[in-house]
Amino acid sequence: MSRLIQIDDDHFHDHCGVFGIFGHPEAAKMAYLGLYALQHRGQESAGIASTDGANVHVHKSLGHVQEIFTPDVIAQLPGPAAIGHTRYSTAGDTSLMNAQPVVIDCNKGKLALGHNGNLTNALEVRRRLEHRGSIFQSTSDTEVIVHLIARSSARNLSGAIADALNQVEGAYSLLLLTRDEIYAIRDPRGFRPLCLGRLNGAWVAASETCAFDLIDAEYVREVEPGEMVRISRSGIESIRFAPEKPHQYCIFEHVYFSRPDSVVFGRPVNESRERLGRLLAQEHPAQAELVTPVPDSGVPAAIGYAAESGIPFQMGLIRNHYIGRTFIEPEQAIRDFGVKLKLNPVRRMLEGKRVVLVDDSIVRGTTSRKIVRLMREAGATEVHVRISCPPTISPCYYGVDTPRREELIGANNSVEQIRQFLGADSLGYLSLKSMRAAVEDAEGKFCTSCYTGSYPTELVQLEVEAHRES
Repeated sequence: MSRLIQIDDDHFHDHCGVFGIFGHPEAAKMAYLGLYALQHRGQESAGIASTDGANVHVHKSLGHVQEIFTPDVIAQLPGPAAIGHTRYSTAGDTSLMNAQPVVIDCNKGKLALGHNGNLTNALEVRRRLEHRGSIFQSTSDTEVIVHLIARSSARNLSGAIADALNQVEGAYSLLLLTRDEIYAIRDPRGFRPLCLGRLNGAWVAASETCAFDLIDAEYVREVEPGEMVRISRSGIESIRFAPEKPHQYCIFEHVYFSRPDSVVFGRPVNESRERLGRLLAQEHPAQAELVTPVPDSGVPAAIGYAAESGIPFQMGLIRNHYIGRTFIEPEQAIRDFGVKLKLNPVRRMLEGKRVVLVDDSIVRGTTSRKIVRLMREAGATEVHVRISCPPTISPCYYGVDTPRREELIGANNSVEQIRQFLGADSLGYLSLKSMRAAVEDAEGKFCTSCYTGSYPTELVQLEVEAHRES
């Protein structure tokens, strides 16, 4: 009989996206549009909190932004200020109770908080708070922050926020909404992006600049690592809430996560990805008739590879953008059904050709193996796989949903063993040196923990070393 199957997805999952706006008559509508532009950063749930000065209103649900926020729903979110959040779970279960913004009513007033990142000491802090009587409503690490704010003895809210954040460790880009102001905050290492913009007289904040483009907002600057920007009717105020630490921008934002039309960490993402492809062609040339990407994430790197190598670029795989999480498989099982639902090879283009297949990463290798097989079945005589980053050997603890080390094919196999598993004629990964060069990281400001196994925060590094010794 027919069965419902889970669609295979072997990419790292986008963490979360945040958007905020202050001083706009249609704040909730602008937040909806901002989240729509940031949908790629999380597809499990979304929420918007707004304020009309008297109260904080919130609506959140499981699903995509467009499905959740109908005109009737947006009409119930009044006021000139709003924050929004779109989520993929990196800490906590997939359920409505973990959807954000998190809203509390405490001695500091009614607050709504949206978080992109992951706290590496959240479990330890949560246990301490529970021991002192705190009651948690969700399994999300974000709730730890609001409990710490509520418990702070600081005289004002900015002091309470600083007090709370100096007790946590890890990655966080935050937007916090009160009845009359918004705070935009970035952790002292700057793991996750957060930027500021202007829309006429309103201030906006977002994970990526592509959210500004949709609403015709003007990019102003990044929120600096360790900075808290308070936005109110008086304008903006910059507050340094933590000592400066070495910057550790997530390099995977430029490899895969961010939209290519965004400027992230002050650098155009598409420019970085094309440069990754050019350097990949220099390091791992191939004799072939065409270069084709694994769409959509492999496209910019494949364009760079083709430009550098002189091999023509062609879209040899076509992606179906309308695939959900599950699908009914026919009674007679079809091999590689999940991948075929998403990707279809252009047979006439591939037939009799030697092909360079460019992708941004390999996680478990299962999907890549199926794609190579699809290319061969479509008539490709040779398939040369090229990956625009180094082998992924370690999980991320800073806001990216990654498998355990045991599940990462790059952590447990040589490049030659991976090539054999994929069934490719050759396999080339970009070197760490070239990846840093592509983002102009001469000063070591980018976090590359997933490629090196060396982590910038002490707690995680101690845990990793203990795991290795056990």
